[in-house]
Amino acid sequence: MTLRNDWTRNEIQALYDQPFLDLVFQAQQVHRQHFSANTIQVSTLLSIKTGKCPEDCKYCSQSARYDSKLEAEKRIAVEKVISEAQAAKESGSSRFCMGAAWRNPHERDMPYVLEMVREVKALGLETCMTLGMLNQSQAERLHEAGLDYYNHNLDTSREYYGNIISTRTFDDRLNTLDHVRNAGLKVCSGGIVGLGEQKQDRIGLLFELATLPIHPESVPINMLVPIEGTPLADVEKLDVTEWIRTIAVARIIMPQSYIRLSAGRESLSDSDQALAFMAGANSLFSGDKLLTTPNAGEGRDQQLFAKLGLVAEKPKVSARELAVDAMSA
Repeated sequence: MTLRNDWTRNEIQALYDQPFLDLVFQAQQVHRQHFSANTIQVSTLLSIKTGKCPEDCKYCSQSARYDSKLEAEKRIAVEKVISEAQAAKESGSSRFCMGAAWRNPHERDMPYVLEMVREVKALGLETCMTLGMLNQSQAERLHEAGLDYYNHNLDTSREYYGNIISTRTFDDRLNTLDHVRNAGLKVCSGGIVGLGEQKQDRIGLLFELATLPIHPESVPINMLVPIEGTPLADVEKLDVTEWIRTIAVARIIMPQSYIRLSAGRESLSDSDQALAFMAGANSLFSGDKLLTTPNAGEGRDQQLFAKLGLVAEKPKVSARELAVDAMSA
């Protein structure tokens, strides 16, 4: 599969509209051209500062604007983060992701987040953070500290975006991705299905991701987890086959990206998850919680991996780290 950044909406729709099994079969063929068929990248996500976010994302329990019964927490101690990261490594995760409910990190927060990156990196894990919008200087400092990935999701199509968020624009999100890419960081960016959007919006989200100058190295495809107290608490549940269609098309049009089965996975049966892997998903979040929403626990994941003959990917070492190791040898 040739790597392309010039996909059209019509081409993406033609893929999406294929008979379901044809689409999944094509996605699996593409997947095997670029990745080991039975290897899954496992990440763990920890909330380092929970709640009281000033944004109005209609799906999110952490927004200060909604009464979601979420108990807000101030940023947690670095020592606790390191302990959680060590436990994640021992359970088989290769990447440790840290999320803070901020619109953007304040300068007073930067020493804290930079220390966490350095400490988690020292454990031999890949590092990822999601802290809201970044400026160029912040992105560069995170890179210098050893951050591997920065997550900033587009959430949905440009056209539907205003129905979900009003406190930052779609272009604000793209600008942060530009800062991240320009700083030399890897990009983690995807979206959420089941927000009440139409099929054309799922196609629009995929179009935006696949036509970025460089595809995100990691593409999480979340299914909405409705949360009481948020405006989307009662949205009609999207059929799981539409989620898997979205994953399959993402695999075909972004063949070298990790496609992550993310929020909403706890509601899937083992056979649903197997179908998602068949459709090209090759990354997931492990653990009992994703920031504030429930997730399939590690024990269930171990049973699933054993049942399907899957193995967890080992952490990757960057060229820069190899060079440092060679110099110190």
